Amino acid sequence: MAATKGALEEGEGGSAETGAELGEDGDGYAELSGAASFREHGLHPLFAFAGTLQENPGWLTPSGACFLCLCGQGSPNRHRNKLHHRVSAGERDPAAESKAREAGVALWGACQHQRLHRLPGGIAVPFGNHIVLYSQGHDSTLGFIKNLNRPAAEDSVVVQVLKRQGAIPFVKTNVPQSLVSYDCRNILFGQTLNPLLYTRSPGGSSGGEGALIGGGGSILGIGTDVGGSLRFPAAFCGICALKPTGNRLSKKGVIAGVVGQKAVAAAVGPMAKDVDSLALCMRALLCEDMFSLDSTVPPLPFNEEVYSGTQPLRIGYYETDFFTMPSPAMRRAVREVKQVLEDAGHTLVPFELMNVDSVVFNFCLRGMFSDGGVSFIRNFKGELDRSGVGLLFWLSKTPNWLKTVLSWTVKPFVPRLSAILRSMRANTVDEVWSLHHEIEEFCHQFITQWKKLNLDVMLCPMLGPALGIGYPEKLSVAVSYTMLYNALDFPTGVVPVTLVTDEDEEELKGYQGYFRDWWDRTLAKAFRGSVGLPVAVQCVALPWQEELCLRLMKEVETLVAKENAII
Repeated sequence: MAATKGALEEGEGGSAETGAELGEDGDGYAELSGAASFREHGLHPLFAFAGTLQENPGWLTPSGACFLCLCGQGSPNRHRNKLHHRVSAGERDPAAESKAREAGVALWGACQHQRLHRLPGGIAVPFGNHIVLYSQGHDSTLGFIKNLNRPAAEDSVVVQVLKRQGAIPFVKTNVPQSLVSYDCRNILFGQTLNPLLYTRSPGGSSGGEGALIGGGGSILGIGTDVGGSLRFPAAFCGICALKPTGNRLSKKGVIAGVVGQKAVAAAVGPMAKDVDSLALCMRALLCEDMFSLDSTVPPLPFNEEVYSGTQPLRIGYYETDFFTMPSPAMRRAVREVKQVLEDAGHTLVPFELMNVDSVVFNFCLRGMFSDGGVSFIRNFKGELDRSGVGLLFWLSKTPNWLKTVLSWTVKPFVPRLSAILRSMRANTVDEVWSLHHEIEEFCHQFITQWKKLNLDVMLCPMLGPALGIGYPEKLSVAVSYTMLYNALDFPTGVVPVTLVTDEDEEELKGYQGYFRDWWDRTLAKAFRGSVGLPVAVQCVALPWQEELCLRLMKEVETLVAKENAII
């Protein structure tokens, strides 16, 4: 099914007339010619592809479709995405091959209605997963040498459910060591590069997944998000992602970078090229299989009525969080989306953020390192490399008394460094409980402000464009736009809406930041030279309202595409 990009999408590496030539090999491969563009018929790519198979049963078998994905056909990413388990034409996965052969093309009848509540058993949907989800018989290393040759005994619940729904997991993709980074590099599999520009990071921690989908090597991926780990790769690689409420999807069988911390909510979520694919994945996952395999997940099926609603929305928005100054392209992205939403009849209401610095330092950083970094350091015992998290590792090893002294010493000169030092001190149990209470109170205050404005959803900036290789590890403070919604545990999605222009690049010359410190100067350098790269926005809803979040994402995607078509 990954072949749909090369074969079916006009203007994106494929052609409605010529398609992609793959050659005969007797195993479901054929010359892909005459494929109709799904856009011409208003169909979801999966539906159009199933229809083509139904009309031309000898054209491409499901196993061939899966192998196209496995072998990297049409994927410019295969030499730079450092796949956890790379599968080439000479080393096929027998289990995936068997599953693919069993899958038929009975999907078409259901697809004609263009509404699916689950993935029918007749569709072979190759998908990749973040290296932290257990897959039976495969390692989940987190980029650590000590986790090599320790295959999982069983699949994670999310992988089990997707398999039962007809999906075929075919690859595990790269992550940064320990997951506590929004770059994508480790000593085992190296640096993953951005498929749109090799000198840029793909984001992280689900960076391998974002690069694979952004480069055309897969149509669906599953990752985790504890500070933006789904949203950074989506924004940097020009695709879509959804971070659900922390417990909407099962986390059973998912490894955490910092085990046991509850202050910052982690979530499992999907990544794909478009919003409809995210919704399709959520429909498939939110089923009885999920609820029976993990009884801690609330039995809330996908609400189709909310997702397909048409009533005008009341949408809050802001252009900056007053902590990380947005790039010119980020600010323009929010303004342009605000305008097209208003033109479509929606109501946009300014929303004022407060105390984001406290959220970043006191809630998120302090919450994740409440033990002073002891658990974090333990992960690196016996490892040969820790350069990707050098500052955090050094701070974690620094004794409390020295952190306190340094914090007071540097406060007049580098207030953000002072706050980081103070936030990474070891806490007593009483202090941790107090912190959790503070986070709860902040969440209630935020919801009160939301409801006072009578909002349905929120439109927010997303850090972008993609930063240069090596910059994310220097700019951990720039996670403010994403980590806020992990602390709040709100469902949040990312949709690409525009590209960096020459005007944005020119305006960037005056970028100084709000603190005018080393981090602000470094971020300005990281943004430079980005003309043509995608910039996204975030769409946010209240907890457990993923369908409403997806609805706003779909509305943004549709309106932006229509506006671009007019231009």
